[in-house]
Amino acid sequence: MTTTPHPGGLSRWLLLLMSAATGLAVAGNYFAQPLLDLIGRELGLGPTTAALTVTAAQAGYALGLILLVPLGDLMERRRLAVALYAATAVFLLISATAADGTVLLISTALTGLASVGAQVVVPFAATLADPAERGRVVGTVMTGLILGLLLARTASGTLSELGGWRTVYWVNAALMALTAVLLRLFLPRLGGDGGRLSYPALLRSTLSMFRLEPLLRWRAGIGALSLASFSVLWTALTFLLAGSPYEWTESAIGLFGLVGAAGALTATVAGRLADRGLVQVVTGAGTVLLVASWLAIAAGARSLVWLLAGVILLDLAHQAVLNSSQNVVYALRPQARNRINSAFMTSFFVGGAIGSALTSLVWVHAGWSGVCVLGGALSAGTLVLWILERLTTGRQPAGTPPRPVAHPVPAASPKGE
Repeated sequence: MTTTPHPGGLSRWLLLLMSAATGLAVAGNYFAQPLLDLIGRELGLGPTTAALTVTAAQAGYALGLILLVPLGDLMERRRLAVALYAATAVFLLISATAADGTVLLISTALTGLASVGAQVVVPFAATLADPAERGRVVGTVMTGLILGLLLARTASGTLSELGGWRTVYWVNAALMALTAVLLRLFLPRLGGDGGRLSYPALLRSTLSMFRLEPLLRWRAGIGALSLASFSVLWTALTFLLAGSPYEWTESAIGLFGLVGAAGALTATVAGRLADRGLVQVVTGAGTVLLVASWLAIAAGARSLVWLLAGVILLDLAHQAVLNSSQNVVYALRPQARNRINSAFMTSFFVGGAIGSALTSLVWVHAGWSGVCVLGGALSAGTLVLWILERLTTGRQPAGTPPRPVAHPVPAASPKGE
């Protein structure tokens, strides 16, 4: 295939492939959510046990972020990405053929563990991108990731109606296997530290990034609170739409993910603004819009128009905060970019898990009003942290020359050999 390279070694085809790859990898962790009743009935699982499949996926993903993503600074990165995508395909096949709940839970956890290949692809794209286009490139790849997260439930419901819940896993396994082949063919070789760090030292180095990089600490906190607010909405939205006055069906609720996808498509806009030196403006505007979105979402208890506006605004703001934060942290230590990404994204997804857990508790005791207060408070926290970051880091620009590291990363081979 003939493509036109972007500066930094990225072609339009390769950027599209990397964006689609991240979305497919993440989607596998969310396919089971609308299928829990079907899975439970076929495998003889109670509701609580069936719901553990979602927990298993999240736990596996969290472990993968901590244990596997840092390997991108140690190993040849194309090989690592391809291996993780191939492993994900294998584990999805095991889920598709699971005869009992135990096998399904184990394979789901392993799928989550391997699906962090998406978080190897994101810093891979950042490394290949020209520094002047890094924000746009990361925004494009993250658009794929968020679309995968949002649309997984919709696709899952459609596929299950066509051929049962196992069809979802068969199709995703085939797509992941195809993606592994395409990544092997089109990604360039990109080395790590050449094996000079032991694996335990690599993990210690990942944790040390929080101590060494104040901006990473601030941005990890901002990202965690932003995803927590995002998770509050999408966890509680099903409860709102299923009840009065909406009383929507499950399939209609699943289609609501398309609304969130509209907001996700703005990620590249935030990236382009960051490339123009406006990364702090993007973050500040994003945190303010996060707070404002919850005013509209609160009014959405009785008005679909306000609810739609609030959801789109929150997704847009969340994308702006995430993309600008990634732009900041990826500029810190290019040779340690996978460790930086591991630290940042672990904090990010922990925030999301906490937001989901708090939502269930608040909904029971305070309903939609309480959920909106929770979401608004978490969003306000992102604004407070951003202001404190600006005050304590001396307004250091995001593109400050990176700090040197002990072992330089070998250059990428443009021919993939």
